[in-house]
Amino acid sequence: MNLLLAEVAQATQRLADAGVPSPRNDAEELAAFVHGVKRGELHSVKDSDFDARYWETIARREAREPLQHITGRAFFRYLELQVGPGVFVPRPETESVVGWAIDAVRAMDVVEPLIVDLCTGSGAIALAMAQEVPRSRVHAVELSDDALQWTRKNVEGSRVQLSKGDARDALPELDGQVDLLISNPPYIPLTEWEYVAPEARDYDPELSLFSGEDGLDLIRGIERTAHRLLRPGGVVVIEHADTQGGQVPWIFTEERGWADAADHPDLNNRPRFATARKAMP
Repeated sequence: MNLLLAEVAQATQRLADAGVPSPRNDAEELAAFVHGVKRGELHSVKDSDFDARYWETIARREAREPLQHITGRAFFRYLELQVGPGVFVPRPETESVVGWAIDAVRAMDVVEPLIVDLCTGSGAIALAMAQEVPRSRVHAVELSDDALQWTRKNVEGSRVQLSKGDARDALPELDGQVDLLISNPPYIPLTEWEYVAPEARDYDPELSLFSGEDGLDLIRGIERTAHRLLRPGGVVVIEHADTQGGQVPWIFTEERGWADAADHPDLNNRPRFATARKAMP
């Protein structure tokens, strides 16, 4: 075992003791980041090339600073995104939400589908949709100026059209034209603040996390926006907490003009997102 791998083993134990959920992964990611190699190449780093700054990054992760803030990058599906203070770090569970949405758009008989991503944050969802549905027209909306600094960096050179705005009254010029609307909005109840992981609670912007006493305030607003923007037969996809599985589909009722409202599980078989179709007139 070379020096770096021995240090990674020690770092893994330190991160585990600090309660970091994925200590081995993070210790290796930080080692690769500091030494400018891929994770599978750590064994090739010469002992003489070991960089002591590795332990500075481990100390930051030990204090529960997000891995992505330390490296300045987040991976999402086939994307590498720039992230940091002021923007929500995309999570792996959202990848399955986007996968469902991509399949839904591909199944539509539409040559150039029109897609809207509300509360886009880093732009992860919008960029993934644009990349994996090549002829799509994708609009992304974000309210926070701090987040927009990162969104603009990520969408530069892409087909994504970025707008600053509130999800509750966004893009009136697209009313009745959108094929699919997708969002990963804030959905944590204010009462759950103390139970949120330090990486999210202390580093993700509050605007991207919390939404009223039951966590569903903005989702209720997005339901109205979705109904306004979607064409008849268009689809809405909304991520939510795994504890809200029975609640979100009930926001998209037949009385409000929806059909086929349903919940869907993530890869851990927990309810993760709701979908509905705008009813035909």
